Amino acid sequence: MDPRRVLLLHGWQGSGDGHWQSWLAGELRGAGHHVRFPDLPECDQPCPDKWGATLHEELAALAALPGEGERVVCAHSLGCVLWFREASRIAPELRVDRVALVAPPCPGAKVAELARFYPTWADRDAVRGAAGHTRLVCADDDPYCPGRGAVHHWAEPLELVVDLLPGRGHLNVEAGYGPWPALRDWVLGGVPAPVGA
Repeated sequence: MDPRRVLLLHGWQGSGDGHWQSWLAGELRGAGHHVRFPDLPECDQPCPDKWGATLHEELAALAALPGEGERVVCAHSLGCVLWFREASRIAPELRVDRVALVAPPCPGAKVAELARFYPTWADRDAVRGAAGHTRLVCADDDPYCPGRGAVHHWAEPLELVVDLLPGRGHLNVEAGYGPWPALRDWVLGGVPAPVGA
């Protein structure tokens, strides 16, 4: 089996050394898989156009990696919103096999630095067209998605598969997500099984 080709998209302010994305990058590289984990531009004051341009460049680079291994995207937080925003513009040849969107924030969070990313204009068909399988991984108490949460705001209108992890907050370092073996197993699995805590 060819090595997986994996793109990790961080959120607002990036994902530092203790974050599950940094851990996952190390695990996958150590196992011989291809990993792209770009520093998205100006991550403290993110610009949706700059982030969008970088996403398309990274998808092209992912497709150009050697082998025929699955192309997999794992996004966290604002990286998920970026995916929603750009889904309709992803070229067919850059379509990936699987996507995990972890803890997407909602406009109701009222974080000034994120405001320019809304509205996303995402629709079900665009999200389905960007990947063979897309799943949303979220908690029911994410402070960046208040009110009725990510299931109501994203999963229901976009008809996404959901892995709900109760009481896990923003699924970041503060919530205890450094090493995350279940997500590593999902990336490496051949079947899009659920992502557990």
